[in-house]
Amino acid sequence: MIIMATVVLDNGAGTAKAGFATDKEPRILPNCVTKAKNVRTRIFIGDQIDDCKDLSGLYYLLPFQKGYLVNWDIERQVWDFIFGKDALKVDFNDTNIIVTEPYFNFSSVQEAMNEIFFEEYAFKSVLKTTSSFLSQYKYVKEKNAPPLCSVVLDTGYSFSHIVPYFRGKRMSESVKRVNVGGKVLTNHLKEVISYRQLMVMDETYVINQVKEDVCYVSTQFAKDMDIAKKRGKENTIARDYVLPDYTHIKRGYVRPLEETTGKAKDGEQIIRMNNERFAVPELLFHPSDVGVQEMGVAEALVYAISTLPQEMRPHMYSNIVLTGGNCLLPGFSERFYADVRSMAPEDYDITIKTPSNPVTHAWDGGCLLANTEDYKKMAVTRDQYEEYGHSICSETFDV
Repeated sequence: MIIMATVVLDNGAGTAKAGFATDKEPRILPNCVTKAKNVRTRIFIGDQIDDCKDLSGLYYLLPFQKGYLVNWDIERQVWDFIFGKDALKVDFNDTNIIVTEPYFNFSSVQEAMNEIFFEEYAFKSVLKTTSSFLSQYKYVKEKNAPPLCSVVLDTGYSFSHIVPYFRGKRMSESVKRVNVGGKVLTNHLKEVISYRQLMVMDETYVINQVKEDVCYVSTQFAKDMDIAKKRGKENTIARDYVLPDYTHIKRGYVRPLEETTGKAKDGEQIIRMNNERFAVPELLFHPSDVGVQEMGVAEALVYAISTLPQEMRPHMYSNIVLTGGNCLLPGFSERFYADVRSMAPEDYDITIKTPSNPVTHAWDGGCLLANTEDYKKMAVTRDQYEEYGHSICSETFDV
């Protein structure tokens, strides 16, 4: 049996995770094209942005809007870069691909993706699926006794989705979406800092780094709020974030607590981060704080499980998988557990699995799926596509 090369592409709206199924870990690159103020002649595709010396005031061209792929010209540039000589060096004729797409994707977008992968890139076979399917596939395969039921919280760049599975099949009627993701958190943090301290509305890249470096999810919101009101050394939450100037300081950093004075040293520019540290991630649990009239992620999960048959519910609660970049926020899984525990029936056990790297978990699941009998059942070959067209894709792919 000849094992063919398989590319796994977890094509998120924020970052694309790409690599061969035999790789240890994927290449993670921003799924966008970037232009910089100081380099007018060049555009930066994906992780080429690391070559840019001055990352202030970047201009983004994003292929995804509100979670759906709408700008094909930009996306094709990113894919060309991923598959080309600078990244994976893919030989399309002898390569399979597993690629993720958004939940309940529009049929016009699905057909356009089919055409690009089969006709333009001419992959040997294609499997399109969702990132939550790959996450639960990895979860099921790694357990000695595979669970009948599992539920995946996929909280990413544009949205957070709660997706229940039964015997590997998605329970589509019970999928819930919360319109809050990492993009909303970053944009809200930009507005708060701009209103309180310093105009940073054009500094998306820098403020996203601030969010990743400083923010955390509070397990005791009211108590942390009281601490944040205190002055001087009694306030153990406030931190000084030193902004990059791109001559001496290439990347911003957080001063340790003992050096947090609220005063800038010579030539430095700082942002004082106080209750913003935990009030911004709180939007994931209470989106109504910024006028998004929806349930938070924990409440949505409890509601999604409540729509399932009674006998499935205890199994769902004991097999919860957290994936997506927002799970990297310190305290996220502890807070999620506490909120679900407070809303779920008392006699149900709750078990939450947080992968070591929630960002690449779906990609790891794709690597497990490649070169298995499951892949052959779920994929469409180029010969089948040429004979049956889009109909075979819509029948075979479960998205």
